[in-house]
Amino acid sequence: MALTEILLLKPVENLGAEGDQVKVRAGYARNCLLPQGIALPVSRANRRHIEALQKARVVREARELESAQSLATALAAVSLVFPVKTGEGGKMFGAVTTADIAAKLAAQDLDIDRKRIHLPHGSVKGLGKHTAHIKLHSTLTHEFEFEVVSENPVEALPEAPSAADDEPKERRGSKKHTPKGE
Repeated sequence: MALTEILLLKPVENLGAEGDQVKVRAGYARNCLLPQGIALPVSRANRRHIEALQKARVVREARELESAQSLATALAAVSLVFPVKTGEGGKMFGAVTTADIAAKLAAQDLDIDRKRIHLPHGSVKGLGKHTAHIKLHSTLTHEFEFEVVSENPVEALPEAPSAADDEPKERRGSKKHTPKGE
C-alpha cells in the first residue's frame, strides 16, 4: 500500500481543509483527487500555494462559523409539529425521517441539508416530543426539538379477551389425524 503526500486545494470531508498536506493512498490521489483539481502533488513550487490557501481558509472558516451561529439562533425560535396518521392505540403509519424535518425547515426558509440532521434511532416511529441533532459546523451542533402528533383521535386498544374465550380453536384448513382402521 503505497502512500503519497499531496496538498489539498479544496476541503475534503474526513481528510482535511485547503492548504493541508496529507498522506493518502497513491491510487486515491492519482485517480480521484489530482484529476478533479482537488489536490496537487507536494513539490517546492506547490508549497508556495500553502500560505495563500491557509489565509483563504481562515477567512472562509470564520464566515462559515458566523453563518452557523446565526442559523442556530434562528433554529431556536422554530417549533415543528408533524401530524401523522395513526391506527389503534396511537400506532403510527410510517415514520418521520430527516428528509421530512429538512422539508419542514425549508418551508420556514431554513435551508439545512438532511445529511446534517441526525436522529438517535434513524427515524421517529412514535408520537410525542423528540430531539434531533443538527450539525451546523464542524465545531457547532444544535439540539433541535420537534413534536409528532396524531392527526386523527387516538383510539384505545380493544380489551384483552377473557379466560373463557381462550378455548383452543380448530385451525382452518387443517386435517384431523385419524388412526388407520377407523
